[in-house]
Amino acid sequence: MAVSLTTVMPIVAQTTIQGLEKQAVEIICKMTLEEKISQMMNTTPGIERLGIEPYDYWNEGLHGVGRNGRATVFPEPIGLGATFDTELINQIGDVISTESRAKYIVARKNKNYARYTGLTFWSPNINIFRDPRWGRGMETYGEDPFLTGSLGAAFVKGMQGNDPVYLKVAACGKHFAVHSGPESTRHSANIDPSKRDLWETYLPAFRMLVQDANVEIIMGAYNRVYGESCSGSKFLLTDVLRNQWGFKGHIVSDCDAVDDIYKGHGIVKNAAEASALAIKNGLNIECGHSLYALKEAVEKNLITEAELDKALIPLMMTRLKLGILQKDDNCPYNNYSESDIC
Repeated sequence: MAVSLTTVMPIVAQTTIQGLEKQAVEIICKMTLEEKISQMMNTTPGIERLGIEPYDYWNEGLHGVGRNGRATVFPEPIGLGATFDTELINQIGDVISTESRAKYIVARKNKNYARYTGLTFWSPNINIFRDPRWGRGMETYGEDPFLTGSLGAAFVKGMQGNDPVYLKVAACGKHFAVHSGPESTRHSANIDPSKRDLWETYLPAFRMLVQDANVEIIMGAYNRVYGESCSGSKFLLTDVLRNQWGFKGHIVSDCDAVDDIYKGHGIVKNAAEASALAIKNGLNIECGHSLYALKEAVEKNLITEAELDKALIPLMMTRLKLGILQKDDNCPYNNYSESDIC
């Protein structure tokens, strides 16, 4: 029996990474300088004329969706590390991302754009837990670099899904790097590890997340390493992360770490200089508000608008890969409901 042409389903163009990159550039080109800067801090306003809704990048999910109401709660990561079970950790990541998507869909139906309702998760914490004075050791998988990298990569794969283009959620390896000392010194300390300790202890887990799990986000730490702020370090963010390891996602500062560049570490004199330094050295987005000073930095020729455009591309790509920057019917993760929670 012949099939009527009117019954044939329309062909939907297949989304590619290259296509999303082109879309990211086109969107950025339509933004004003002020709009570009507004998208480089964790709480971003909408840009209605471009079809962009408000969005907050700050979400937590170390052992379940955090700070967003009812959700399945798993053991703390230090307990999960004791399982030595990558398959289990992968399944936990998958459950967390399913509930995250469901919560996101419900929130957007209610026009809720508040913090902790998004899909960019600042988890897992893959720092090496060596010092009991560090108050966040329970967030980590322990003291072993290989175990930490293996479990962290499994968690990231479970969180981000297995679609070749789209992300179920965007996971984040934190805090890059050599961050696990006393809390009281984290905003001013300079860490000077031996090169062997750096490469054999503190960096392997991050490399595994980047190269084995294609983690979408890396968070810079508060402290300095070899004199550079980790949230504005050319050595860590550009030389190692981008150039040596081939990281393609976006880099976020720890919260108010750009402030630390001039307040805590005294590397530069003010917010404009700190903002320009951080972006030029590889940062894409700040948790905080110091990057508002980028307008002053552009006016003072500390940084160019073209450099801001370059920094915005990975940031816009993350939201495009999540299918949330603009309406995207091709994203395969838009069919969860409240019944998927718990």
